[in-house]
Amino acid sequence: MALSRRTVIASAIAGAGAAAGLAAQTGTAQAAASPPGDVVGKITVGYQGWFACSGDGAPINGWWHWSQNWGQSPSPSNTAIVSWPDVRDYTHTYRTAYPALGNGQPASLFSSYDQQTVDTHFSWMQQNGIDTAALQRFNPNGGEGATRDDMAVKVRSAAERYGRKYYIMYDATAWTNMQPEMKADWLAKMKANTESPAYARQNGKPVVGIWGFGFNEPNKTWSAAVCLDVVNWFKAQGCYVMGGVPTHWRRGIEDSRPGYMDVYLAFDMISPWMVGRIGDIAGADNFYANVNTPDQAHCDANGIDYQPCVLPGDLQSGHRAHGDFMWRQFYNMCRIGVQGIYISMFDEYNEGNQIAKTAETSAQVPAGSGIRALDEDGTACSADYYLRLTGDGGRMLKGELALTPTRPTPPVVGGGGPNPPTGDLALSRAASASSQTQSYGPGNAVDGNANSYWESANNAFPQWIQIDLGSALPVRRLVLSLPPNPAWGARTQTLSVLGSTNGTSFTTLSAPAARVFDPASGNTATVTLASAASARYVRIQISGNTGWPAGQLSGLSVYAQ
Repeated sequence: MALSRRTVIASAIAGAGAAAGLAAQTGTAQAAASPPGDVVGKITVGYQGWFACSGDGAPINGWWHWSQNWGQSPSPSNTAIVSWPDVRDYTHTYRTAYPALGNGQPASLFSSYDQQTVDTHFSWMQQNGIDTAALQRFNPNGGEGATRDDMAVKVRSAAERYGRKYYIMYDATAWTNMQPEMKADWLAKMKANTESPAYARQNGKPVVGIWGFGFNEPNKTWSAAVCLDVVNWFKAQGCYVMGGVPTHWRRGIEDSRPGYMDVYLAFDMISPWMVGRIGDIAGADNFYANVNTPDQAHCDANGIDYQPCVLPGDLQSGHRAHGDFMWRQFYNMCRIGVQGIYISMFDEYNEGNQIAKTAETSAQVPAGSGIRALDEDGTACSADYYLRLTGDGGRMLKGELALTPTRPTPPVVGGGGPNPPTGDLALSRAASASSQTQSYGPGNAVDGNANSYWESANNAFPQWIQIDLGSALPVRRLVLSLPPNPAWGARTQTLSVLGSTNGTSFTTLSAPAARVFDPASGNTATVTLASAASARYVRIQISGNTGWPAGQLSGLSVYAQ
């Protein structure tokens, strides 16, 4: 049975509880060692895909990772998880020995071995702008091997279907004969994945992850020479190699063995592990100042891409603070100027660090189990809240959302966030555009500031600006505006309104029409649809502007009525 990645370091969380003074910030991102690709400039989620159920047809034939004894059904006395998934989107689930849920429904769980499960997960990634999944691959030479082989096939299929990228991440934990066997596994089995158009590439090379080198733990005892040989072998195979390294890799202390710096610097990308290291905003700020910022500088000096972890927080331990803990990490990492962000993890219900859909209330959790739901601190959160939060963090990383310490993502769409004060469904939501001029990005149209604005590339119609409302909502009226300053002379923009539920297929909600913007009347134009439409993505497509050869908007408000 593969070991969990959790490393209990009580002193790490305790020591991070009081933030040290923050490092001075210039607000200027460091130059990346690599240009944007499938991992640089992107959000990557760790994907375990390691849950099976009795009767699902998986070769492992048991309750893989759901229970301590895989041969017996999960129950309060035989469990390996601390969070309960929301299973409403799965077509096939498996009944457990847990008591019924608080709402009286049977306590059932999903199997990662079902293709529909993997498809569902990758559809969630698509819906929330999550770019890449790192498929965890532990030692495949034991009893788990056949099931893990099959999971690689299922993930490839889902990634191709939903337009996501994926790559193989070897987790070397407890892999005794790792050096020759990892190489053999790559050549015999996993290298074939690189033929897929969905396989992640960076700098033109297929990405391979290796997690576990240099950790000061008894199940990771390979010498630095052995580890360096494996890294250099993959590089010689033409791969871009990402390394999941200890938190304190740079100093070679605490969780890092000394003498592994040559191994760390051989990686193309470094992603230090963070689970168990922080549990509150003060801890996140402490690590930002004293660990992440010098880590970035060290990577910059050595031409290595830096991809720190961002955690939603252990739900069962009460770390999440209804998303504020995770958002603080996104903010801190983006203001450092990191090359990418790794989410720990997508489906890690074993450690309570999952972003995948989770039980919202006690009504969706087995009665008497003591498992916490997303509303554990009294704030209602939708099951997909941390997926949406991750999507917004990714947009901030890419510059599609202005850098902000204030979480823009409401825990429940249409309530509990920044929108209900105004009724504007688009306020502070994620914005994107076909292009922008200089610093006049699409986020300016939804920041609530009438004087900031988006402007597209000039002399290149048509152009568009798009808002992601977070989920499909009724849309009936839009209010578009330009800065009210009289210096903005009256102009007419020819525009249409398009809507989509998936971000790919759009329908016309309002046909192209000339819309007049006049500072004498507030410089606004209202578009009222003939009837309410359901849309998650609302796009304004502009084909002409009499006042300037570009699309321009300082405000894009969306209302249900």
